[in-house]
Amino acid sequence: MARIMVIPLLLILSFLQPKTVFSISSASGQRDVLDVLGLHNVLWITKHKMRVILSWNNNLTKEETEKYSVKYILSYKFFNTTHEKKERLQEKKKIIRLELHSGFNAKVKTQLFAKETEDIIKESGWTEFTYKAPPVYIQNLSCVIYNISFFNCTWYIKEEAPENIQIFFSYRHIGKYFECQQYIKNAKEKNIGCLMKEMYFQPSRKINLNITVRDLGNNSRGLSYYKAFTPQTIEKLNPPINISIFLENRSIKMHWKPPPTIGSASNKCFLYQVKITDRKVINVTAEKYEFPFHKPAKKCAAQVRVKKEICIRNKFWSEWSEPVFIHEEKTVDIMLLSLTLLCLLIFLGGLLICVCRRYRCLEVITMPVPQPSDNIRTWLAADETHHQKQMSLQVEMHSDITMGIPEENRGDNIQEQKRLKES
Repeated sequence: MARIMVIPLLLILSFLQPKTVFSISSASGQRDVLDVLGLHNVLWITKHKMRVILSWNNNLTKEETEKYSVKYILSYKFFNTTHEKKERLQEKKKIIRLELHSGFNAKVKTQLFAKETEDIIKESGWTEFTYKAPPVYIQNLSCVIYNISFFNCTWYIKEEAPENIQIFFSYRHIGKYFECQQYIKNAKEKNIGCLMKEMYFQPSRKINLNITVRDLGNNSRGLSYYKAFTPQTIEKLNPPINISIFLENRSIKMHWKPPPTIGSASNKCFLYQVKITDRKVINVTAEKYEFPFHKPAKKCAAQVRVKKEICIRNKFWSEWSEPVFIHEEKTVDIMLLSLTLLCLLIFLGGLLICVCRRYRCLEVITMPVPQPSDNIRTWLAADETHHQKQMSLQVEMHSDITMGIPEENRGDNIQEQKRLKES
């Protein structure tokens, strides 16, 4: 295990500037860690608000640095994590962002390579270092941007956190400072989230979060945690829009459009997933999907969701779109239906023509109307003559009656005759 030794010069510098400086050597009991070839490292850190600068030095001579290629192997792991990050560097420093971690273990070693062949010549032992940061009282921080201008962050408070603490949230973006608009509280009235709306985000500029934990029981300065996001990586898109589905050439075809986004809207940036009843979820990079149509169920549904994967990796899938239902009676090819109806009409027309020819329907319909016979003409003429005789006889009878009426009653009779004629 490594033991910590303080270099006097670095210790003096630590009092002259507001930075924390440490140096270490390995656990061999010697002042410096030496391998069999004589290389060793000295390592220290410089702490800032949002980051820790890990720096180191070695005992290489000027001739060695000019003769060989010098590279450094850095390996570090945050507390309470299992993932170890390993990098090969040419510079003698590394910026490590703590975010919500309470410290890390790091180790460095130096390697010399031949410039012509890149063969390794020398290699030092590991120089180890452990950095402990102030305690972190929150965990599972998650932030999401949705509906273009809505921003939501949530977190949990650890059980070991002091009882009187309160959490305060703010962030900086495009040179502006924003405080939380509306806090989400738990049953103990502790802030466990923040809701913000009508915000503007520039996709190429990071969002720098500042979460401050303050003890309300005293006036001491609170602990601040920092975390940065690129807006597009935490954007949760809305489902795809304008989804249409139709059948063509014995295949079901789907089309849609990408939703609005705060970043690039290029077609190549989106990754889609298509979900159809009784089928596996399919990844699609285009704005369409086609699958063969055999005998679908009486009723099946198709849905699409989206996220950014190609231009920039996004954490969140959108919600599934509203299902578009495919009914068996509706999944009929329009061309096939038209041809079927045309064939049916031709068949019915031919059948009708055959029936009309068989029963001579056309001859009956087109037969001319016959002229009346001579007997009917004679009977009609005699009837007309008889009718005229009766009319003349009635006129004579009325005139005779009029002549036999006295003059004093003739006026009344004339009026009566007029009424009779009119009737």
